[in-house]
Amino acid sequence: MVLFGSSLFLIYALPRDGPGSGAELSWPRKVLAWSASVVLAASVVGLLVHTSILAGSIREGMTASSLSAVMTTMSMGPSTLIRAGAAALTLAALALRVSRATWWLCASLGAVICASFAWMGHGAATEGAPGLLHLTADILHTLAAGAWIGALVAFFLLLRPRAKSVTLDSVLHRALHGFAGVGTGLVAVIVATGLANSWFLVGPTRISGLWTTPYGQLLSLKLVLFVSMLALAAANRFHLTPALGAAVDGGEASGQALDALRRSLAIETAVSFLVLGLVAWFGTLAPVSAG
Repeated sequence: MVLFGSSLFLIYALPRDGPGSGAELSWPRKVLAWSASVVLAASVVGLLVHTSILAGSIREGMTASSLSAVMTTMSMGPSTLIRAGAAALTLAALALRVSRATWWLCASLGAVICASFAWMGHGAATEGAPGLLHLTADILHTLAAGAWIGALVAFFLLLRPRAKSVTLDSVLHRALHGFAGVGTGLVAVIVATGLANSWFLVGPTRISGLWTTPYGQLLSLKLVLFVSMLALAAANRFHLTPALGAAVDGGEASGQALDALRRSLAIETAVSFLVLGLVAWFGTLAPVSAG
């Protein structure tokens, strides 16, 4: 998600070139390379661990026959290979001279990686015509969440303590202001696809399962955290971003406004990773509709 969303952020939120552009900043290449490296390592380790669990032992899980069986009979195998391949291509691209085309390539490969998780989730298990709708909703939900979380990470890095620069403050304010519209669209997609997923995984007749089943309880906690992220995002958009803009336009010291934004975005970013942790957790459980 960081690979996809942060790459996309470099394209739509920052200048094409010059001060404040992705090519001029020190962190984009490092963050994207780190993200791709984690995806590559986790893909390989995850495949070996899952195969060992299915085979009954680490020794048996490392055999060619066990690995081949996972690759050819389970969706986990191909989706893992796709993730690893996309991550390797990202690292190769970042090893070269970076440009705006590099961010586009990283965003595209990040989108493939995000979508590949949906191919081995509950959406891919739904059969028939509804299965296509469920899988599509899963993919869009993941991409929208990735665009949001990647932007949060990028904002957090832009807000790192640094020497005062009116130019960078102005770039940051324009990025915050520009993300307002993008963020609204992302929230709309997340809510719409979340409702679609809930229709399949909870169902209109099993709403009580949100409080009586492990899956439902974790999903309910995720919704509470999501609402808290919306509240923080609203504060950033309607209060903290205008305060930074006023300081930049008036030639005043922006330190206080930056500190407030830094605290708010740090909390929002931390909450977003808690949400991802919950998703990873309840993604291993039987949904409410399976009860």
